[in-house]
Formats: sequence, structure tokens, C-alpha cells
Amino acid sequence: MAQAVHGTAPDIAGKGIANPSGLILSTALLLNWFYQRTRMEACRETARLLDLGVRNAIASGAATPISVAMPRPRDLRPR
Repeated sequence: MAQAVHGTAPDIAGKGIANPSGLILSTALLLNWFYQRTRMEACRETARLLDLGVRNAIASGAATPISVAMPRPRDLRPR
């Protein structure tokens, strides 16, 4: 079992300033760990998509951290 260890930040809830990137990237790490133990390719591919999506969108300035948490369906298509 895994879970986030940070709080819910009720003081900034609904203001559009929370940054979910860390939680999303932690999920990618968890999926990678699971892949290493099970060799389920879907876990590895999902981890790759999460990692690339978050890092590329934020690095390029094409998205704010909050919009990264709401992927477009076309961005999630397998290759």
C-alpha cells in the first residue's frame, strides 16, 4: 500500500494554486516499482506517460501545475 504523506491544504483548496506535480510523479515512481516486480508493461507505460507529461508540460511552460493534473484524452493514448 502507498499513500501521499502531505496534508490536504484546506487553506488553499479551490483557489487553483495547489501543485499536484509531486503527487503525480510519486505515482509514476510507484508504478515503476510495481512494474519491476510484476513486469506488467501497462504499469511501465503509464509511469512513463505520467512522468513525461508532467515534466514536459511544466518545463515548456505550456501548462500550469494544476492543468497537468487534468490530462487530455489524446495525451494518454498508447504509442
